[in-house]
Amino acid sequence: MSGMTSSTRPLLNRRLAEFGTTIFAEMSALAVRTGSINLGQGFPDTDGPEEVREAAVRALRDGRGNQYPPGPGVPELRTAIAAHQERRYGLTFDPDTEVLVTAGATEAIAASLLALLEPGDEVVAFEPYYDSYAASIAMAGGRRVPVTLRPHGASFRLDLDELRAAVTDRTRLLLINTPHNPTGTVLTREELTAIAELAVERDLLVVTDEVYEHLVFDDAEHLPLAAFPGMRERTVTIGSAGKTFSFTGWKVGWVTAAPGLVAAVRSAKQFLTYVASGPFQYAVAEALALPDSYFADFRTDMLAKRDLLSAGLTDAGFRVFRPAGTYFVTTDIRPLGEKDGLAFCRALPERAGVVAIPNVVFYDHREAGAPFVRFAFCKQTQVLDEAVKRLRAM
Repeated sequence: MSGMTSSTRPLLNRRLAEFGTTIFAEMSALAVRTGSINLGQGFPDTDGPEEVREAAVRALRDGRGNQYPPGPGVPELRTAIAAHQERRYGLTFDPDTEVLVTAGATEAIAASLLALLEPGDEVVAFEPYYDSYAASIAMAGGRRVPVTLRPHGASFRLDLDELRAAVTDRTRLLLINTPHNPTGTVLTREELTAIAELAVERDLLVVTDEVYEHLVFDDAEHLPLAAFPGMRERTVTIGSAGKTFSFTGWKVGWVTAAPGLVAAVRSAKQFLTYVASGPFQYAVAEALALPDSYFADFRTDMLAKRDLLSAGLTDAGFRVFRPAGTYFVTTDIRPLGEKDGLAFCRALPERAGVVAIPNVVFYDHREAGAPFVRFAFCKQTQVLDEAVKRLRAM
């Protein structure tokens, strides 16, 4: 009889019950099954710089990182991360006490929230949000409070009054993402100033996901929140090598923050993966020291791809929101006579041989996200050309 009692209870922890298989897994499997072009999941279809790949091979051969690296990350990489923050933003961090290397930004997010939240704490985050945010908040026992970015002209914008109204006495933390996935919004200096003032006034911690920091377009500018008045001591900044150097499988991310915050995050992180990506850490240290021309060329290449895909989607009848950052373009399918993004994306591989992601899965207010669909443009130009051709023919 003892087996009976356990079988009446679901196997999955109830905090995670709402999170099934991720939409990325579902759509990537659909792409494989139908032979479609996968513009769903955000990974490049070519590797990054050859010299960075060679640096990883060299580390492997030289036996650097093949055994457990130090818990906070290899010293070379922590030093390179600190140098990068100083060179680009004038932010100084002590590589020994203010930098922590993680298994990608995903682990950095999870470890930060597990470390900093108590059950019942509220987390204010922009929706649509990257799906791991909601799951990490749930695992930490927190409560997510979404503030919806809404279409405004050719982009999605934050309503600062809505953000202020979302903060209560139970709010512990603001979870900020700029450049923002999936909408491509880049927060302005004015918006970040207001967020910083709110955090200081209400004594909130801030976790800021800046993995697309090197992918800002047109006249947008990436400004790290930690550089704003009063924010250095309360902000956990998250970065990653995957998006910047096109080695998403290496899973090298990092946290920069004041010593107390880094120590807290490290306490959670050491029981998640302990350490990861040994030889790749040495390679990423070299990658971060690449000349500014690398980062400029990378951005120029992605800008051309953004424009190519955006124009093709517009021609195919979508309403296109022009992203100021990231490598995703969000579209509205209502001009096509559609209104259900999930159904649209499930049918699109059969209809057009292209896979996209329905933004609705990134919303709590599902009706707000229903008509929006995200396409990734971090692909080879000929792949984007073919995708555009197929979508136009639809």
